[in-house]
Amino acid sequence: MEPGERHAVTLVLAELRAGDESAHARLLPLVYEELRVLARSRMSGLAPGQTLQPTALVHEAYMKLLGPDGTQPAWESRAHFFGAAARAMRNILVEHARRRLTAKRGGGSRGEALDEASAGAIATPVEDMAALDEALRRLESNDPQAHEVVMLRFFAGLSEEQAAEVMGVSPRTVRREWAYGRSWLRREMQGRDE
Repeated sequence: MEPGERHAVTLVLAELRAGDESAHARLLPLVYEELRVLARSRMSGLAPGQTLQPTALVHEAYMKLLGPDGTQPAWESRAHFFGAAARAMRNILVEHARRRLTAKRGGGSRGEALDEASAGAIATPVEDMAALDEALRRLESNDPQAHEVVMLRFFAGLSEEQAAEVMGVSPRTVRREWAYGRSWLRREMQGRDE
């Protein structure tokens, strides 16, 4: 996303907070392609055979962002919006994984565990999504900043520089929190397998 487009997103979010209901129609076109690229990037790290497509993930995430009554919350910033989008994508992927596990009755092979995959994302098999969700909740309690970095890098597919911009911190801070968060999650997930 170009700097002018980033600024446009910030302005539209401010209009939404101010109560301009027409701003919603301007937000989706500004963020849609970026969300779609991020969803595609995130889903490329999942095990083969997924039935959920990136476009469907974006649509479901955006609908969750709008809320059940069709009114979106007042996002405070671009970071808040993309953090909410990352959380919505995570929830959708976890729900999808749980449905698949129920259908498979717990069967299936184990894939690679929490290692870096393309675009810096953590790769995890669908079977581990529920366990990953639980570990992420514990990380959020333990270290909220590391949790936010993991959400932005893993679920939203942002680079270190993009995550730093969204969070308002340095890329070095993101790099440190990303390393810590991955290591922490790896230990949590390996402990679950023992």
